[in-house]
Amino acid sequence: MAELAESVTNMIGELSKLPGIGRKSAERLAYHLLRVNKSEALALADSIRNVRENVRYCAVCYNLSEQETCLICNDVRRDQHTLCVVEQPRDLMSLEDAGVYNGLYHVLLGRVAPLEGIGPEQLTISALVDRVHNGDVEEIIMATNPTVEGDGTALHITNLLGECDLEITRLARGITTGSILEFTNKEILADAMSGRQKY
Repeated sequence: MAELAESVTNMIGELSKLPGIGRKSAERLAYHLLRVNKSEALALADSIRNVRENVRYCAVCYNLSEQETCLICNDVRRDQHTLCVVEQPRDLMSLEDAGVYNGLYHVLLGRVAPLEGIGPEQLTISALVDRVHNGDVEEIIMATNPTVEGDGTALHITNLLGECDLEITRLARGITTGSILEFTNKEILADAMSGRQKY
């Protein structure tokens, strides 16, 4: 079997460490980068270096930012009294892309997952509690993922903030418009039934 150049082998090894990228996908990506013009391949390398050197967590909400505080926290046009709690920056981006929310955020940087050794102290929950105690927050929207860990994390935060004078809500769940009950999974059906509203 022919040996690959060491640098190509190293690149395939590094690419295969990316989530969702197996050995074959890593090989395809590596050969693609070898085929494109040099400036395109180096632009990718420069963008990775730039992100690693310049992007940090916002000192207020823990979103990704190139400044000490992110663009959302600095936007005075946003509702300063509402905080939407999400697990990861990518969740924040999904909500922003939907264009239906105009308040502030708090990114937990994970969820409580005891089986994985992740406790509340490893997240930004204490910073969230401090924000609520020191600010003008009137509503917290729990937008953690609808999983056992996400719901457990939301419940933990709700218990911590139980004494605070604010409204705690969660994203609505259930059957989407156009869905067919027969093809809807049991968790979604359970959420829809327990969260039913007056008609």
